[in-house]
Amino acid sequence: MSATRLISISFLMLAALSLSSPSALAQMRTSGKRRIVAQVRPEYPSLAQKMHLTGTVRLMATINPAGKVTNAEILGGSPVLAQAAADAVSKSKWESGTAETKEIVEVKFQPDTE
Repeated sequence: MSATRLISISFLMLAALSLSSPSALAQMRTSGKRRIVAQVRPEYPSLAQKMHLTGTVRLMATINPAGKVTNAEILGGSPVLAQAAADAVSKSKWESGTAETKEIVEVKFQPDTE
């Protein structure tokens, strides 16, 4: 596959994602033991969008050696944003490791104003 074709496909995929349901500009930060290799963008709840709600949700993610999240426990943050953050963290992929690890993850929500 040519580089031009690959770039075109990537652009179309990003455009399609931006046309989906309301979302949040969100950053995931972790405690640093393992890094995120595929971050899933959280859905911005419609109630939070109507309220122009921003905030940070803290979670404890349990990650298996293959990099899959097996549990995402909500530690704090707005109840309106918490489930969306947990869902996104659960669907994200971490780098492989030698054993199960626990990561503190912060998901910072800000309405997408575009």
